[in-house]
Parts: sequence; C-alpha cells; structure tokens
Amino acid sequence: MANHRTARSSGGGGPVFGGFGFTVRLLASAITVAICFFFALSFFFTSHSRSPHLQTNFGFSTGSYGTGSTRRSVLALKSDPLKPRLDQIRKQADDHRSLVLAYASYARKLKLENSKLVRVFADLSRNYTDLINKPAYRALFETDSLSIDEFVLRQFEKEVKERIKATRQMISEAKESFDNQLKIQKLKDTIFAVNEQLTKAKKQGAFSSLIAAKSIPKSLHCLAMRLMEERIAHPEKYVDEGKPIPPEFEDPKLYHYAIFSDNVLAASVVVNSATKNAKEPWKHVFHVVTDKMNLGAMQVMFKLKDYNGAHIEVKAVEDYKFLNSSYVPVLRQLESANLQKFYFENTLENATKDTTNMKFRNPKYLSILNHLRFYLPEMYPKLHRILFLDDDIVVQKDLTGLWKIDMDGKVNGAVETCFGSFHRYAQYMNFSHPLIKQKFNPKACAWAYGMNFFDLDAWRREKCTEEYHYWQNLNENRTLWKLGTLPPGLITYYSTTKPLDKSWHVLGLGYNPSISMDEIRNAAVVHFNGNMKPWLDIAMNQFKPLWTKYVDYDLEFVQACNFGV
Repeated sequence: MANHRTARSSGGGGPVFGGFGFTVRLLASAITVAICFFFALSFFFTSHSRSPHLQTNFGFSTGSYGTGSTRRSVLALKSDPLKPRLDQIRKQADDHRSLVLAYASYARKLKLENSKLVRVFADLSRNYTDLINKPAYRALFETDSLSIDEFVLRQFEKEVKERIKATRQMISEAKESFDNQLKIQKLKDTIFAVNEQLTKAKKQGAFSSLIAAKSIPKSLHCLAMRLMEERIAHPEKYVDEGKPIPPEFEDPKLYHYAIFSDNVLAASVVVNSATKNAKEPWKHVFHVVTDKMNLGAMQVMFKLKDYNGAHIEVKAVEDYKFLNSSYVPVLRQLESANLQKFYFENTLENATKDTTNMKFRNPKYLSILNHLRFYLPEMYPKLHRILFLDDDIVVQKDLTGLWKIDMDGKVNGAVETCFGSFHRYAQYMNFSHPLIKQKFNPKACAWAYGMNFFDLDAWRREKCTEEYHYWQNLNENRTLWKLGTLPPGLITYYSTTKPLDKSWHVLGLGYNPSISMDEIRNAAVVHFNGNMKPWLDIAMNQFKPLWTKYVDYDLEFVQACNFGV
C-alpha cells in the first residue's frame, strides 16, 4: 500500500515542473534578444551622429547603416602615423604665432606703434597664417588622415621650422626691449664700459694737461735767453756785488713783499701790477728770489724800468747759505732715489697711476723755491711783517691795508677756501694715520696760498719753522700727506691762522670759468691758480686780459720774442 502511494505521487508531479522550466528559458531568450537589439541600435545612432561626412564620402545613405557602420568601426582601429606629426607641427606654428602676437600687443602698449618691432612681429604672425592657408597645406587639415601626403607634410614642416627659427631670432634680439632685467643689465654694462673709457680719458687728459701747463712756452724761453744775453754783454750795468745793501731792503717801516719765482715775465707782472696800483709805490720793497740759472735774466728785467720808484731786491736761493740739506728736510728728501723716481716716471702708464695727485708730479716741487715760504723769518731777520705773493697773481688794488689788520697774535693771514664739505683738512691729509687723527680736526677749514700776510715776530715766537721741520721729517715716506706745500702749511699754521676777508684774494682764474666779473673787479688780488696760467696758450680768454694788461710790451726784449702774437 505504501509503495503504491509513493508511486502515484511521483507520477502526478512530473508534468507540473516540466512546464515551469520551459517558461524560464523562454523569458531568458527574450531578454537576450532585447539586449542585443538595444546595443545594435545604440551603435548605429552613435556612428550616424558622429560621422555623417564619412557616409556621404563613401556613398552610404542614412538608412543603410549596417554595412557602413561596420566598415567605419574597422577603419577607426587603423590610424595614420603621419597624423600626430602633423598635429605637432601645427601646434608649434600656432604657439609661435601667438607668441609674436603677444610681443606685438605689448609693444603697442608701450606706444611703439611706429617702431620697426611692431611691424616685424605683425609680419611674422601674418606669415604663419599665410602658410597654413596655402591650398597645398590646407588640404592636410581638411582630408582624412589616411590621405596625408608625406612629401607635402615634409615641405610644410620645413617652412614652419624656417619661420620658427626666424621668430626665435627676432624675439631674442628684441627681448631686451621688453625684459626689464635685460634692460637693467645692459644699462649696467654700458655704464661700466663708459666709466672705463671716462677713467682712461681722465688719465690721458690729466697727463696732457700737466705737459701743457708745465712746459715752457717758446716766447718765455726766448725772453729769458735774450735777457741773459744782455746780462753777459753788459755785466757792469747789472752787477750788485760789492755795492752796499740799500737800507730800504731791511727797513721794517716799509711794505715788504716776498716773491719766489723762476718765471721772469710772471714775476715782473706781479711787481708791475702792485706798483701801478699802490698809492705810494716808493714805500714798497719787493724781495725777488730765483734760482742761479735765472738770476741774470731777473736782474736785467728789473733794471730795465723804474717801477714807479719801488725798491726791488733780486737774489738767488743759493745766496742763502743756511738753506742746505743738513738743515732743510725737504732738500734731503728731494735727493732720495725714490722721490726722484716718483717725479721722473713720466710715461703715460706710470705718471697716471694716481690721477688724484697728478698735480703733485709737477717738477716745481723739486725746486727749493717752492719751500722758501717756510723760512721767511730767517731770510729777513730784521723785518716784522711781510706779504708773500705767488708769481701767478695780479694785484688790482693798494695792499697797504693788510698792514693795518690786527692779527690777534696769529702768524698767517689768509683767505679761507672751504665751503660745505669741500677744502677741509680731510682732503689734504691722511687721517687714517694716528698722528694726523690725534692732532687735527678733519673738518677744519683750509685756506689758500698765493697771498699770505705773515707776522714774522709771531712766527718766531710760535717757532713755526721748527714745527714745519718736525712734520716734514715724519712725512719722509709721504704717509702723512702727498707732496706739495699746502698740507705742511695747514699743519704748521693749524692754530695760528687769521681768516681774511675774501675780497683780498680771489682764486680759481686758472681753472674755474664761472667766477663772476663783479667778484673779480672787487678783488684786491686775483690768483691764476690751476693749469691754465695766463702766459700759456691754454689760458681762459675771459681772464687773460687781467694779466696781459701788466705785461711791458714796450720793452724791446718782449717785442723780440713775439709775446701776444
């Protein structure tokens, strides 16, 4: 019984489960067909929307999508290797075209519309456009990548590279017009080069100026020779040996002047101008000291005329026996080999090593005449006061008022030259040296040589000559100051100088053309300090007549030497 029931149950359930399995399989097949149909439609519409031109080119209509879409999908898998190369060339051309357009735009902003750069940049940009628009090259971008002609591509690449090369070269040349850093660097280089040229020109100019200023003009040499010839031809007229010394030469009540010079004409102009403008010229005594070589010429020159009754003593420096190397430090120093070498290294390269102190290579510093000013009390022991005058000055007024000035116990009466930071002690001495730094104020006001009124009694009391010797000995190696007489003068009379009114002494007529004529007219003494001495061809024309008016052109010796021609 039991077995029979089981068999019935199994036989009854078989048809039910078989029908259900068939239904599931049918449903799965329908879904699969639907999915395939969906993808087919999607592929067709995608191909149709993205490549309509391919359908036209290849002759397919919109409706016949099956074969056309299959062919396009297969061709898309095969790309021409020349296509990336073409794109790269096109990109380079476009980039450089944009670059030159940017430079042209910036140039216009800088208001350079009319400049050559703007036109060149515009032409370069137009060249790129014209190149790409050529019919032969335009086809490269309009046809399918499969039809790129390699020969045309190479020709296109060659022309693009040529234009790129020209563009880069142009931009490199013009970059400094737009790059501020390059502009600044180029300007710095230019300034440096110009400064080098300027320094060289200054050195050459200083050397040439030194030669022009210190050479003896032919006419001046001629005058000295003719006067010396006269001295030799007629010695009896000019010999003072054996004659008693005129009392006026030692009379302290008269007005005494000291002139130290080897320039015959210049010394005569100083005496001539002083005597012509003096109210009582017969009360004036001029002590002219020169070297042995020019002594004869000086003696003749001052015997040729009367000079309005003024008394003139002419002597040689050799007549002062105490002036020797054992007593005078500068004489001993001038005999040293190093100092001689310093002066006579006169090639352009050596002579211009120190252009700041070029003037100290002046040969006049080898002459003791330039240092006699420190020995006035010993040269004129019976005098109380004396006026020192350089040979490049012109006296325009009576100078006896200087003897009426209260010197307040000071030794040196001089006109100060400082203004602002100029002409201070720091400019004349080495303040890095401890001795100079300890003793002097670097801001102290300097004064000028050329016209100096000396109280010889105060000089002796202050022992100024001994002070000068002390400092001159310390400066044997030129470590305290360079050569010259002004620095030791500033030191010697550091606290013993009385400032004079500036109208007594106007300086700069030998280098400064801007001095006003009113200032010159009001001056008692005008000083041609500088290289442009009035007896030289390089003298300033506006000032030269102040000096030439006191030249004795009536003298036959002056006429014979063609002065003023």
